[in-house]
Amino acid sequence: MSVAEIRKSAEQKMQKSIESLKTSLAKIRTGRAHAGLLDHIHVDYYGSSVPLSQVANVTVQDSRTIAVQPWEKKMVQVVDKAIRESDLGLNPATSGDLIRVPMPPLSEERRRELTKVVKTEGEQAKVAIRNLRRDANEHLKKLLKDKAVSEDDERRAQDDVQKLTDRFIAEVDKLLVVKEQEIMTV
Repeated sequence: MSVAEIRKSAEQKMQKSIESLKTSLAKIRTGRAHAGLLDHIHVDYYGSSVPLSQVANVTVQDSRTIAVQPWEKKMVQVVDKAIRESDLGLNPATSGDLIRVPMPPLSEERRRELTKVVKTEGEQAKVAIRNLRRDANEHLKKLLKDKAVSEDDERRAQDDVQKLTDRFIAEVDKLLVVKEQEIMTV
């Protein structure tokens, strides 16, 4: 692997860590409803586990209610059960073939707990990014040891990887601040 390939690989993997963090943060609910909240819920559909979005239409009715309309009548109970058993703590109400999922208001204590969860997710993303930096630096040292690059090139490449790491860590911090503000707004 060349220096450019190592840098590009590290950058791509760090970007994936950011995408993973965004997905994790989207699952942490705030006071208002959004359709993405139910994205990670899977339902049993004729013996196979499929995402909720593949068996039902998920829309936002108002700022505090998500409407879920299964495409098949017999899927109503299955979808209702899947939402109830998810880790979101939601209590759906079924009327005919429409499932309404009201979002209970968050207490101050619950908001603080959620900000701790957000910080934990952010810390995990930072650790992942730092691990990618370590791996990239090990590859660079191996190139230097194999005499594929000069010491100056290796040092410059390590500085590049460090700048890349700093940029992605700053992006993680920015995402965390936005999510914490979103959670703490009443």
